[in-house]
Amino acid sequence: MNQLPEQDLPPGRHRLLKEYLMTEIRHADEAVATPRKRWVRPALTAAAVATVAAVTFTVLPSSGGADAGPHVTSAAALLEDVALAAEHQHRYGRIRDDQFVYVDTEKTFYETGPGAKAVSVPLYRKESWVSVDGTRQTLVRDGRSGSELSNPPAPRGQEIYGDFLSYDFLKSLPTEPDAMYDYLLETPPRLLKIAYIDIPVLGIRDEYDDHQTVLQLAGRLLQGSIVPPAQSAALYRAVARIPGVAVIRDSVDARGRHGVGIARTDTKLPVRLEWTFDKKTYELLGQRSTLTRDYRGLRKGTVISDTAVQRRAVVDKAGQRP
Repeated sequence: MNQLPEQDLPPGRHRLLKEYLMTEIRHADEAVATPRKRWVRPALTAAAVATVAAVTFTVLPSSGGADAGPHVTSAAALLEDVALAAEHQHRYGRIRDDQFVYVDTEKTFYETGPGAKAVSVPLYRKESWVSVDGTRQTLVRDGRSGSELSNPPAPRGQEIYGDFLSYDFLKSLPTEPDAMYDYLLETPPRLLKIAYIDIPVLGIRDEYDDHQTVLQLAGRLLQGSIVPPAQSAALYRAVARIPGVAVIRDSVDARGRHGVGIARTDTKLPVRLEWTFDKKTYELLGQRSTLTRDYRGLRKGTVISDTAVQRRAVVDKAGQRP
């Protein structure tokens, strides 16, 4: 069979073909193997490569173009386009150690109230200023309580346990998708409580499946901070390896902004996690979790957590708005 010359493929598709191939073979392997905690990357035969590559050419849309976002049909293709956009995102310019990352969000969720009844928290604003190098106090303005909190920096080596992550810490994470996937897979068991921080109505004993916990942690890293381009791209490419992720053609965030998205339903809990991206820039706009059946007194279809990022910026001091 004649091979397509390398120059015939649009930019970014070589990486996508490789990752799509790995995902397809891993899914086939999981279907016949005993479930296990770790994904063991299989060896590939020439026949397998040729077969999956041939299928890939027919099902994946081309990358780029003004209309590429809304028309993608594969989660792997969408996430590769998002990764490419993140990889070339340098709008913040040179970021200094003495500056602060500002993130302005709106959020709503259900929490457990008196008598163990689920109570809806109205949409409110939350702003944070996190030291770039992690050495200065984090400032948080919480519109729900009207409070302003100044939190000490996390001790070195313990940053991942904090609610807010510094730019320098995120810059220390892996830049290769395989290494990032392994990092996410190994980290959640040490962070079970934090993995549920955005969905308070779920009890600490309500465990996600391993893949959903990886997705939840990746979303937490991406949403609450400015992630350096290389690490941001690696996170999206790692998420593309998670089985069961689907494209949402019309995804809506907490502010009512429409975009294109991805979603995955947990195999243990009746929870569907959805990410919304801007259709043109592929910037992550927000994340929401929805019940897929009646649960804890709430009806199927209830949005139990919904967050939208209004703005991210780099400023010179805590409390300063861009």
